[in-house]
Amino acid sequence: MIIKTATIDDLPAILHLQKVCYLQEAEIYDTTEIPPLKETIKDLEIAFLQGTIFLKLEEKNEIIGSVRAYETDGTCYIGKLIVHPYCQNKGYGTQLLSSIESLFVNCDRFELFTGHKSSKNLYLYIKLGYREFERVFMHDGLELIFLEKNTLEF
Repeated sequence: MIIKTATIDDLPAILHLQKVCYLQEAEIYDTTEIPPLKETIKDLEIAFLQGTIFLKLEEKNEIIGSVRAYETDGTCYIGKLIVHPYCQNKGYGTQLLSSIESLFVNCDRFELFTGHKSSKNLYLYIKLGYREFERVFMHDGLELIFLEKNTLEF
């Protein structure tokens, strides 16, 4: 397994993987009306060009995982941590999250979010030191849980 910084040429493969991965989330919430399934290649390109760092996890030259992040005012905002469904529960999500955090050593705080029914995600984030600080009701059946990790506490 190799984790490295993705290039703009990797974005189509990352978007494809994102859609495969978020179908699991769509099933949990009984809707395909979730932002990761609506994101376009143009959306990813804009984020990339605006400075969002994308990491990719490769196995045999195939992208099987990814995560992205950007920094604003000392906070690293982490999003779209994905691992192909056939490769989950092997520690790859932990490796991706640790790798993206290591790129933002000057940040005092890390923030991410997930849905309230995404128990595997919540378990991982809490295990890695993230703590809930806010819940936002989106609509019937979906509440977002925002989690943070302050580097000053470690």
